[in-house]
Amino acid sequence: MPIDQERSTHLTNVKQQTVTEQTRIATTFAALKAAGHLAFMPFITAGDPDMSATQDVIRELGSRGVDLIEIGFPYSDPIADGPVIQASYTRALGKGLHVSEIFDGVASLPTDKLPPLVAMASYALLFRRGVETFVRQAVESGFSGFIIPDLPADEAEELGQIVRSQGADLVQLVSPMTPQERAIRILNAASGFVYCISVAGTTGVRDDLPPELTEQLKWLRTQTDLPLAVGFGIKGAEQVDILRSAADGVIVGSAIVRFMEGLGAAGADRQSVLTEIGTFADSMVQATRKK
Repeated sequence: MPIDQERSTHLTNVKQQTVTEQTRIATTFAALKAAGHLAFMPFITAGDPDMSATQDVIRELGSRGVDLIEIGFPYSDPIADGPVIQASYTRALGKGLHVSEIFDGVASLPTDKLPPLVAMASYALLFRRGVETFVRQAVESGFSGFIIPDLPADEAEELGQIVRSQGADLVQLVSPMTPQERAIRILNAASGFVYCISVAGTTGVRDDLPPELTEQLKWLRTQTDLPLAVGFGIKGAEQVDILRSAADGVIVGSAIVRFMEGLGAAGADRQSVLTEIGTFADSMVQATRKK
């Protein structure tokens, strides 16, 4: 199918989805766009140092007005995650964390009063549990969307149908190295928003964002009506301004996971660490609210 025809078909599908599904993620981005704001989505690792701490962090982030929360499911062979997040996965797995504990921990929260929760999980975890079972249990627990970084291309369409049948969204990733033809196919399978990787390589805080990112975002904007959220290498509020006119949201992971590491330190004052996390989140929320 010619690229222009693929784009036309995709845009039609997206608009139909927006009208008929009204997912929590779509509703959140629509409200932010109407207000002229960017979305702020922090990433946290489930079970680091334990699920009780994870629940506390989710509550703290929710109280600070973040727009979505991405929750990483620890996996022994993480995809594209930098050393900070890899270390957090190792700590959680070292304590015997299981997927069921994550589902149970999230289910015990008032997720209907929290921002949409997005599960970041390896496809291997879905496959082991059974894809339909994993998706159903995650949605029943309170998750509104899924990011599967190692999702095989030939499984994306089927998984997207399964996820959308549960009233949730399958977020797809596009990197600077993604050829345009492949990017269009990825966009066709995406819903909720598009996770735009700002740099080639692994996650982690960087001092600068690549100048070519803006051009990539401009091109993606011509190919999809889905919101564009930028992650990988976002350091803090000072980087939001350069994305304001090009993106719809920002994702921060390593910076917050580094704070969470302190929750497991001997003699740690949990409330002080939670306040640090909340203060950082508040600075990001305020930055994304500027016009």
